[in-house]
Amino acid sequence: MSHENESKITNEVKEDRGPGDLTLMAELHQKEIWEWKQKESEYIQTKNLLDGSKRIIAEMSHQAVEHIRIIAELEKEIERLVAEKKK
Repeated sequence: MSHENESKITNEVKEDRGPGDLTLMAELHQKEIWEWKQKESEYIQTKNLLDGSKRIIAEMSHQAVEHIRIIAELEKEIERLVAEKKK
């Protein structure tokens, strides 16, 4: 008995639809839409992170300027007190 004529069962799915098949085109289009939505999601996450970082930098810059102003005022006060003490 020969097994040559028996069909082989494989797990491979053969695509029998041609490039002009509407269902194939619809599925490819849906896949492309999903990929673009993923890219959009990454863009939104990156933009939110950037906006948050900008706010933090702006707040820290404002605080640094305020601290420099306070230090300058305290240095003037120290100079005034030292000069007053020397009198």
